[in-house]
Amino acid sequence: MEQTETYHYQIMRRAIAAIDAAGDSPLSLADLAADMNMSPAHFQRVFSAWVGVSPKRYQQYLTLTHAKSLLRDRFTTLETAHAVGLSGSGRLHDLFVRWEAMSPGDYARDGAGLTIFWGWFESHFGPALVMGTNRGICGLAFAAEAGPEPAMADLKSRWPKADFVEDPTFLRPWATAALGMTGETQLHMIGAPFQLQVWEALLNIPSGHVTTYSEIACSIGRPKAVRAVGTAVGRNPVSWLIPCHRALRKSGALGGYHWGLPVKRAMLAWESARVDAQGDHP
Repeated sequence: MEQTETYHYQIMRRAIAAIDAAGDSPLSLADLAADMNMSPAHFQRVFSAWVGVSPKRYQQYLTLTHAKSLLRDRFTTLETAHAVGLSGSGRLHDLFVRWEAMSPGDYARDGAGLTIFWGWFESHFGPALVMGTNRGICGLAFAAEAGPEPAMADLKSRWPKADFVEDPTFLRPWATAALGMTGETQLHMIGAPFQLQVWEALLNIPSGHVTTYSEIACSIGRPKAVRAVGTAVGRNPVSWLIPCHRALRKSGALGGYHWGLPVKRAMLAWESARVDAQGDHP
């Protein structure tokens, strides 16, 4: 993942702030570019190269009402997604995810005896901290909003008895596939049985689509456990690959996001724009 990806995210992050400040008054290309301290032509090139649509169209995806339109137009019933083969091994764009869950007994040991490698990588959504065992990625955090030190402390706290070793070279093939959205990557999911059920349900949500916490609860046979589902979604250690950003409240509100709501909005906007761009250019 090139350094330019983080540069693009920082511009987009500033664009969210500018769009929010404008309220219900859409910004022109010239005004939005000026807020970014860029020429309109350069601003248009940056966004078009990054996501495949114009800044004017991308601005629509960043508005707070976009989540409601996703629920209206791209709501996913998880039982249907499962029926068409989007289960266990989900597909995100051109990326295939294979996953393996740690046994409940191993999980209960808080990572004791486990070696977890870690490294920092660039991503579409800012600096990304990737952690993994010899079986696959077990942690993925985004530090643009949280900051690098809190992101590191957060992931380490999930497996407090593990041995952590900095080794980006070991992780690079998986990280490059995962963050570049090409090829195949492996996950080693470390969680309680209920959490694993919720995370597997998240894998069933196609890119560019969303579902609700209550829909997830129903899909795992626990329709009254909406609050517990929300907690499990928030504890997902592998953001983006296990797409917790695609879970919304029934009202259309974004809900929370562990690594910051601007990142969640950017992810939903990026995916929506790519899906629409691919539809425009079959």
